[in-house]
Amino acid sequence: MVSTAAFVIPLLALWLWWPVSSLNGTSRLARLLAALITALLGIAPALLLKAVQTNALPYAVVARLQVPGGWILAMLLMLALFVLLRDLLWLIARLMGRASLAQLLHLPALTAAAVVATGCLSAIGVFNALQPPRVHEQQIAVRNLPTALQGLRIAVLADIHASPVNDASYVQTIVQRTLATTPDLIVLPGDMVDGDVATSRAHVAPLAALSARYGVWAAPGNHEYYSGYNAWMAEFRRLGLNLLENRMQLLNIKGSKLALSGIGDPVFGRTSPNNADPEVAEGVPPDVDAVAAQARKAGAQFHILLAHQPKFARDNADKGVNLQISGHTHGGLILGMDRWLVAPVNNGFVRGEYDVRNMKLLVSSGAGLWAGFAVRLGVAPRIELLTLVAQQ
Repeated sequence: MVSTAAFVIPLLALWLWWPVSSLNGTSRLARLLAALITALLGIAPALLLKAVQTNALPYAVVARLQVPGGWILAMLLMLALFVLLRDLLWLIARLMGRASLAQLLHLPALTAAAVVATGCLSAIGVFNALQPPRVHEQQIAVRNLPTALQGLRIAVLADIHASPVNDASYVQTIVQRTLATTPDLIVLPGDMVDGDVATSRAHVAPLAALSARYGVWAAPGNHEYYSGYNAWMAEFRRLGLNLLENRMQLLNIKGSKLALSGIGDPVFGRTSPNNADPEVAEGVPPDVDAVAAQARKAGAQFHILLAHQPKFARDNADKGVNLQISGHTHGGLILGMDRWLVAPVNNGFVRGEYDVRNMKLLVSSGAGLWAGFAVRLGVAPRIELLTLVAQQ
């Protein structure tokens, strides 16, 4: 990522500033200096990510620096749209012989105003992202729902990313708001933490207070693999979370057999400096066939799958899963970017409900956010409270 950013971001910086007309009093040196400053700031978030991956700096330091880094990245995304529009209009003006309009589009004041506007908008996005999630209640209609499961209330806590940014106070607020809804079942479909256990143990500790009639269940997400998988699984067990690592648990609810399963994450195979041996991968690969077989053998009447990434929902729908609960996308983060950038890399899934053949998919908007891109515009964090109802 660092090498890609080192190539792309300077090009964007030059594109942003170089066309600013010298006829309006902007010297070549001033434009080069503005492009250089923009490029250096733009590359900084990638360097911070590299510092996380190599343990070059303590994670507690890096995590807090990543928040303004996300602000810069969001600015650059919006400025990329600005330069596309600016120079498209400039080209049209030139082709129409409107030289004065073309010169107006390359005024230094216009580009400077765009930088200020995107900076303010990105700052609002950072503020939004750092707010604890509110409870969002919704009914979710699913096929083949046993009568005994009608009205079952499931709290979904996806993508908490407990860290020095989403700290103990933040996580405690999530716990309190969840418990206030008195759900029947609580599920955490991955990305509970960021950083090594020593740094983030205190911030994830409030999850120990979670409780529900039919238990609190968790499946791993990609950030558990990045953060020292084995150490975190041991810590989650110490906190009392029931882990579903390619495992199915049969729950007897009012005489009905509910299979609740969780699978590993597709990033399996990546190493982490926080692993017991940094050169050896930890964790499990996703194995939906295994949990589907376990559910069939147990005679389950309904199957809920916790799969952190939603992109393989179409494959999972063929395995007899009735409801898949996922996270990972954070709801797409920014309106516009959600459909154009986030959905395509997740096979079209970004947030909310989807009918995937006979299976229902729920993609959570997330209860927290990764510090490396802590920006939300038009996509609020959520504690999803689902009430199951039969689809007619």
